[in-house]
Amino acid sequence: MTDSQTIARIQFLQRQAASLLLYQSVLKGQTGSAFLGLLQAIRYKDADARGCLEAYGNYFQSLASQNQNWEEYLVLQILRDDNPFSRAAQKYDFAELPPALIAATQHDLQIMRSLYECSSALLSEWVQHVAHLPVSPIVWYIEPPEMSTLEAEYIASLQQLEHWTDVVEDLATYYRRCGTGLFAEYRALRWQAGKFIGIPHPDTIRLGELVGYESQKETLLKNTEFLLSGQTALNVLLYGSRGAGKSSLVKALLNENSHSANSNSPGNSNSESFASRGLRLIEVAKSELKDLPLIVEKLSELSPKFIIFVDDLSFEEDDDAFKALKVVLEGSLTSRSPNVVVYATSNRRHLIREFFSERPAPRDNDEVQAWDTMQEKLSFSDRFGLTLTFAPADQNTYLEIVRHLAKQAEIAIDIEELEYKALQWATRHNGRSGRTARQFVDYLKADIAVFGWKNSTSNPSELSVQKK
Repeated sequence: MTDSQTIARIQFLQRQAASLLLYQSVLKGQTGSAFLGLLQAIRYKDADARGCLEAYGNYFQSLASQNQNWEEYLVLQILRDDNPFSRAAQKYDFAELPPALIAATQHDLQIMRSLYECSSALLSEWVQHVAHLPVSPIVWYIEPPEMSTLEAEYIASLQQLEHWTDVVEDLATYYRRCGTGLFAEYRALRWQAGKFIGIPHPDTIRLGELVGYESQKETLLKNTEFLLSGQTALNVLLYGSRGAGKSSLVKALLNENSHSANSNSPGNSNSESFASRGLRLIEVAKSELKDLPLIVEKLSELSPKFIIFVDDLSFEEDDDAFKALKVVLEGSLTSRSPNVVVYATSNRRHLIREFFSERPAPRDNDEVQAWDTMQEKLSFSDRFGLTLTFAPADQNTYLEIVRHLAKQAEIAIDIEELEYKALQWATRHNGRSGRTARQFVDYLKADIAVFGWKNSTSNPSELSVQKK
């Protein structure tokens, strides 16, 4: 390709990028800006081409930091972009969208296709020609990982199409199902300092790792399936002994496949995870509960299904967080959002602390209806639609959990020896619970891996336990 042809191609790409109507933000991130900067540097090359080489270095580094090829990056940005079309697609059926909005999206997608065809290999050739290099600069490329996510399916679908204008309706369906922005990029998020923050690496625990409390597990799964299926789901309080796995049970929902719930539910896919079907977990700390009505209002405008997760819930007297949660549980003038539920865990059945001094005596004259106030505190947990109780683990349940975790960890040990050590561990540490079992198995596995089986139980007074 001659210099004039190259310049003409670059000018065309720059005009295309400048004419985007809805998806301008796709090219405003680090990699998009580096791509445009490289086009500009190649077009207006300086005498020694130093600026062109630096621009290529910035582009290469941006791709390497994302660990993505240019083509994958561009498609992912389209799938996650927050713009008038992606927002409207979450609220309305495709047939109800304004024709001008659909036409603008088709216009932008065809432009994106042109930018998509400007591969890193082609850019490297242009830089070699402009800078008069003997060989072309190294091209950033990695083999795309094999993924079964809905995102990966759409990436593969777009890569095979010549005309991206044909996928506008499919794209609208994707936005309606998975959302946009942070909610398309992350399965788990937290509310912090007045905004949502994505959690890149949420807990990978699976329900299969949690032994015991089968009825509670089944009830929570069914309620979550109700949420994903568009039925009325209930707010849930999980309360009981510490270390029973209440928090782990909630976090494991993100990693669960639909077949573990009711396989006959409408729209259910046996191989699809709850997260792929649009489930998102929002962690809200107790200190941030005052913002709960605002959080629910923001989430109600979006298409994914949200579990607001509140861990270790309890309240003090005159706690503003209590009032905020009460509004969300009981509702207000605003209708309840069908895509949001609250899953809270607590070690206390009665979530608001009550003191004997607060109980009314016959001569009390501070409040006429003191018993009503006390009953309001005691009955707050009843405002959750479902209350799941987690009793302390007995010895048989504790040992069952230990055996299950040891098998998963591939610890080859005599069952009698394992159970003896597990009971000794529970006695010297935190008592019998799922958490204690997990800590014991994790320690035992690491101890054997580092010191070997014969040397792993040298001192019974330390963390390891030796059978006498």
